[in-house]
Amino acid sequence: GESVVFVAMRDSVMAGFTQLYPMYSSVRTERTWILNDLYVDAGARRGGVGRALLDAAAKFARADGATGISLETGRDNAAARALYRAAGWNEDATQWYSLAFK
Repeated sequence: GESVVFVAMRDSVMAGFTQLYPMYSSVRTERTWILNDLYVDAGARRGGVGRALLDAAAKFARADGATGISLETGRDNAAARALYRAAGWNEDATQWYSLAFK
C-alpha cells in the first residue's frame, strides 16, 4: 500500500514495470509522485513498452491531482534520457521533471 506499480504485458509475459511513490511538496503544497523504478525486459526494449509505462504513470498522477512526477537517472544513461525527452520530460542536472500537469 505504499506505492503504485504498473506492469506491461506482451503475449502473457511481463515486459516491464514502473513503480511510483507518493510525495508531498511543501513548496507547492501539493502532491507529487516519484518514479522510483522503470524496467523494460531486454527483449521488449525499443518497442514502446517504456513509453507506455511512462504515459500510464503520468495519466495516473494527473488523475490523482498531482503537480508532477520526478525521477533521477544517471547522466551516462543515454537510452533512458532519450526516452524521457521523447515523452516530454524536462532535464535538470540529474533530475527529470514532468511539468505538464497544471
